[in-house]
Amino acid sequence: MGRDELYITVPSFFRCPISLDVMTSPVSLSTGVTYDRSSIQRWLDTGNNTCPATMQLARFAAESDDNCIFLAKIDGFAELLLNLMTCADDDEPEEKNLKTMELMFRIYESVLAKSEDRQNLINSAFDRNLHRRSSLQLVIERGKIESKISSLKILESVAITEESKLVIAETEGFLRRLLKFVSPAEEAEVNLIDSTLSCLIHLAGPKRVRTRLLHLGAIKSLSDLLAASPSPAVSVIEKALKLLETVSSCREGREALSGDDRCVEAVLQRAFKVSAVATEHAVAILWSLCYAAGDERPRAVVRRCNGVARLLVVMQSGCSPAVRRMCGELLRIFRVSSQSQPCLSNYETKTTHIMPF
Repeated sequence: MGRDELYITVPSFFRCPISLDVMTSPVSLSTGVTYDRSSIQRWLDTGNNTCPATMQLARFAAESDDNCIFLAKIDGFAELLLNLMTCADDDEPEEKNLKTMELMFRIYESVLAKSEDRQNLINSAFDRNLHRRSSLQLVIERGKIESKISSLKILESVAITEESKLVIAETEGFLRRLLKFVSPAEEAEVNLIDSTLSCLIHLAGPKRVRTRLLHLGAIKSLSDLLAASPSPAVSVIEKALKLLETVSSCREGREALSGDDRCVEAVLQRAFKVSAVATEHAVAILWSLCYAAGDERPRAVVRRCNGVARLLVVMQSGCSPAVRRMCGELLRIFRVSSQSQPCLSNYETKTTHIMPF
């Protein structure tokens, strides 16, 4: 019998997509792709969080939606998991326990989203001071991206009252750490920035939190993010503008924004070319600074950056009645000085009759 007759062709699905060797310990990810355990473990240990074949976010079976629904229905499972997450308060978790803590927080976040007893779980997490536990601080500081995101989602769920928002926001170093996450550095991860902004928006309801954010340099951080090149994701721009709008609702916030020409310029540059949501937030910010507060500093920036023409374009588009009203009120105040600053007279079109004055 010849050598060719003894050759056996191994089907491709028996080979690991990473090593191309026959799999000895196959394991499937949530994407449906199967890998050899040692190969995919090395891939994940190097900091990757995606499936190499599909580039989709990779999750193991324990974190799949079906399994989370199943776990959420097990009586006492979520409480048991919460006990494990909070029992490390007396003995601060060491670095070697980080992977275990990360997995517990990711599973708890998924189970919390699927649980029929969600409100009681949220109350229990807050009553046990989960937000102050060293295990949570360790995951937020040193965990992988997906673990940090899960931790932020848990905190956002727990912060449902003004008291809980204040308690969480005033946890030592917490807001400062979150502001570092919104850095537009090249290595920054868009999903983490997005989740961080969502958490900050949720926590920024109480005035004390907004004031604290201002003292920690939130205006500069958000200005850097909006002015970053290449442009951030649409959802990131929308949430950054939303947070600026929230901050500008207090006197201290308006004062800080009005004194930062670069931030006002960034709002103008990003506001009218991203989405209707971004435009609405940006117009609300400009209205708060230039009309409600009557500050001349942001008005000067708007004139210099051709902002009046942009406001006219917004009014001619299919904007909401609220945005149209704010644009109209802004244009009124700029018209007062149009003789000395003829920015309006240089922008004449067949549709400028919509101007409300």
